[in-house]
Amino acid sequence: MIIIKGELTDLNQYIKALNSHRFVGSKIKKEETERVYWECKEQKIKPITKFPVKIIYNWYSKNKRKDIDNVAFSKKFINDGLTMAEVLPDDSRKYIKGFSDNFFIDKEFPRVEIEIIN
Repeated sequence: MIIIKGELTDLNQYIKALNSHRFVGSKIKKEETERVYWECKEQKIKPITKFPVKIIYNWYSKNKRKDIDNVAFSKKFINDGLTMAEVLPDDSRKYIKGFSDNFFIDKEFPRVEIEIIN
C-alpha cells in the first residue's frame, strides 16, 4: 500500500488554475506528480513485476464538500507519479487493467491509500 498524505488537487482547482494562466496547470501537474514520486521513494515502494494490475484508490477527504468525481481526477497525477517512481513501467492499458475508487472522510488525516493488485 502506498499512502499519499493530504488531499491532491481536484478537477475544479485544476480547471481554475488552467483558466488563470496556461502554465499554472502544467506547474500543478508537475508538482503533484513529483509529490507522488517522492512518497513512493520515501516509503521504499518496489517495482511491480506482474501485469496487468488493478489499482484501488481509497480517498480520505477532510469533509464532504468536494464531489467524488472531482476528487478522483487526481488519479492522473498518481498514475504518472507511480510511473516516474518506476513502480509501474507505464500507465497504459498494457499494465493497468482497471481502477476502483472508495471514498471516506477523515478530518484529522486526509490522504489517498493506493493498493495495487494483480
